[in-house]
Amino acid sequence: MDVSTILFYLIVGTIVGLLGKFFAPGDKDNIPFWLTIVCGIGGMLLGDVIYRAFGGNGSAGLDWTQGIVTVLTAMVLVMIASGLTGRRRA
Repeated sequence: MDVSTILFYLIVGTIVGLLGKFFAPGDKDNIPFWLTIVCGIGGMLLGDVIYRAFGGNGSAGLDWTQGIVTVLTAMVLVMIASGLTGRRRA
C-alpha cells in the first residue's frame, strides 16, 4: 500500500462517512460526525483487506473492483454504526 492509496482512503473514507451521516434514516441521525468519519476511513481500510483476501492484486492505475469493494465496505460500516449508536424512539 503506497502513500497515494492511503491518501485516497482517507479522503474517500471521510466523504463516505459524511454521506452516511447525511443519508442516515431520520430516527437515527444522532450519530456524531467523528464516528461516521472514523467508520468511513476504517471501512475503506477493511475493504482493502477484504479485496486482497479474495485475491485482489491492486493492479497499477485505477482498479475499479478495489474501489467498489472498499467504498461498499465503508458504507456498510457507517450504516452499522448508525444503527447501533443512533437515537432510538421510545
